[in-house]
Amino acid sequence: MNFSGILVGAAVFLSIGICHPLVIKMEYQWGKQSWWVWLVAGLVFCALSLFVQNDILSIIIGGFAFCCLWGIHEMFLQEKRVLRGWFPENPKRHAYYEARRKELGINGSN
Repeated sequence: MNFSGILVGAAVFLSIGICHPLVIKMEYQWGKQSWWVWLVAGLVFCALSLFVQNDILSIIIGGFAFCCLWGIHEMFLQEKRVLRGWFPENPKRHAYYEARRKELGINGSN
């Protein structure tokens, strides 16, 4: 039997499970301008996956790299979710959110 597919699938599932809450937390703390952290992490893990000798581990690291790169997109979507009132906003950044709501014509309770 070959368990490689199951192992890789579980690792990517875990990666998504790690990255999604981190996107939410990072947007809450620092806003969408922290997207570059995801870019750097994604590029580092992409490079790392090129140098790892073990195929399965290289695939898992590459999968994590692309979860990080997808985190960039999710960071911008998360801000929209916050603006719509679907997620809590950081009270320290309330003025920013209100300005963005006016700019985008979002009510906040949509």
